[in-house]
Amino acid sequence: MGLSVFLEVESLWFAYPGRNAPWILSDYSLSLQAGEMVGLAGPSGQGKSTLLRLISGLERPNKGCITIEGRLVASPVAHIEPEDREVGLVFQDYGLFPHMTVSQNIAYGLFRLSRAERKKRVNVMLDLIRMSDLAGRHPYELSGGQQQRVAVARALAPAPKLLLLDEPMSNIDAMLKAEIRLEIQNLMKLTNTTCLFVSHDLDDLNAICSRIEYMGMTEEAG
Repeated sequence: MGLSVFLEVESLWFAYPGRNAPWILSDYSLSLQAGEMVGLAGPSGQGKSTLLRLISGLERPNKGCITIEGRLVASPVAHIEPEDREVGLVFQDYGLFPHMTVSQNIAYGLFRLSRAERKKRVNVMLDLIRMSDLAGRHPYELSGGQQQRVAVARALAPAPKLLLLDEPMSNIDAMLKAEIRLEIQNLMKLTNTTCLFVSHDLDDLNAICSRIEYMGMTEEAG
């Protein structure tokens, strides 16, 4: 039995507001199967990060539509709010709150849970990223690799069905990349999360993803 289509981006067009603004995406389509980890590559300015913002609900398409598990979440006439899409997004700069501890950052998106459930979920995520002993530290007290793990844990804590990673390793020291790549891969498998991973580094994508999309050109990862 084949895997089911989980994410479907169909004929997407998008331009930021403004007279004669250029199309950032024009007639772009993409599909991901459930549990798949797909890389998205291409030069700057091709709309990779914008695509993630559209999928997550931070932007709205001018034309085309986006469906997640067969549910229409975005089109010119339909828009499901980001918090109702079950999509996690990790930005290039991680977006951690500097005044919050590791535990507080991870708990940020768990406002719908009771206090006891939040604490339990945070502890599960801390164990998953092997940072239980650093729960009380602030982001500025962590290494770049540790901050990256917290950012991924915060995105995974609400148990999203889809995780979007936008250049998450661009600020990671080259010596740590191999370890971080393996950690991300293991986290996705353990949580059975479908993932779209944007990166300029083809080595990152080849090491982690089963398939790479290069703005219309597809190749199997080695």
